[in-house]
Amino acid sequence: METRKFGRLGWEVGEIGYGMWGLAGWTGGDDDATAVALRRSVELGCNFFDTAWAYGDGVSERILGRLLLEIPGKRLYTATKIPPKNRQWPSRRGSKLEECFPPEYIREYTEKSLDNLGVATIDLQQFHVWEDDWADDDRWRRAVEDLKDQGLVRGFGVSVNRWEPTNVVRTLQTGAIDAVQVIYNIFDQSPEDELFPLCRELDIAVIARVPFDEGTLTGTLTKETTWPEGDWRNTYFVPENLSQSVDRAEALRSIIPAGMTMPELALRFILQEPAVSTIIPGMRKMAHVEANMAASDGRPLPPRLMRELREHRWDRTPTSWSQ
Repeated sequence: METRKFGRLGWEVGEIGYGMWGLAGWTGGDDDATAVALRRSVELGCNFFDTAWAYGDGVSERILGRLLLEIPGKRLYTATKIPPKNRQWPSRRGSKLEECFPPEYIREYTEKSLDNLGVATIDLQQFHVWEDDWADDDRWRRAVEDLKDQGLVRGFGVSVNRWEPTNVVRTLQTGAIDAVQVIYNIFDQSPEDELFPLCRELDIAVIARVPFDEGTLTGTLTKETTWPEGDWRNTYFVPENLSQSVDRAEALRSIIPAGMTMPELALRFILQEPAVSTIIPGMRKMAHVEANMAASDGRPLPPRLMRELREHRWDRTPTSWSQ
């Protein structure tokens, strides 16, 4: 596993981290398989784990807490997120800070996460939604500074709303945010336009999430794919999105190099971007862990292939189903 510097926080983190949303709240999970996959990831050099209180109302955080207890000798970095108080994903234009992150609520949920994780300090606490209109509001900044000063949090980040990579620019310029988590993949290339140059300038870490476009870039979805009742993907892959997504994935097949899978190509595309500190694919099986970690070997994609992948950029705007 290759490593990269995590922005100005200076941590050396594996290029492939572990996204833990799918471990709580998605259907088809297996606790035993999850535990094996997590342990195997550490063996292969994974040291950055991204969770959130909202992933099963603390369930995913507690899963990570158990891993930390099982492997006390390894330096594993914990990243979690504070859910918006109004439980609205994403936040809406005009949302008020007090509706989502009043100062006392920021502390309350940080303490909940500390308890779930079983740690004295969270490495990276993040806001799970964000509006850049809140940038100049001193209330959240004081809350962040207090948590850092008291040693409860080492760094603070923002998880940017889907398809809104510039909805955090003024906030990053305040100097109070150490990391930004953003959707970035073969389709979603827009963070390269404005967000990534700013992160390089300010030495802010970038966590690339949704590398497989919620499953589209695994190449396994069809226009008839469905999920069990209650699975989040049923609300995201509404018919018009599923159909377009499958068509976009199919259009990629002809340029995938021999011996490479679509997920591997997806990860290697992201690793070409130097602004990215780590990628957090969701992984529930050991086979997925081993395949994803293997993409971090320092081998770049050929320039010609990168030029072809640039042609698959898909600029999208938020909709009623794109939470």
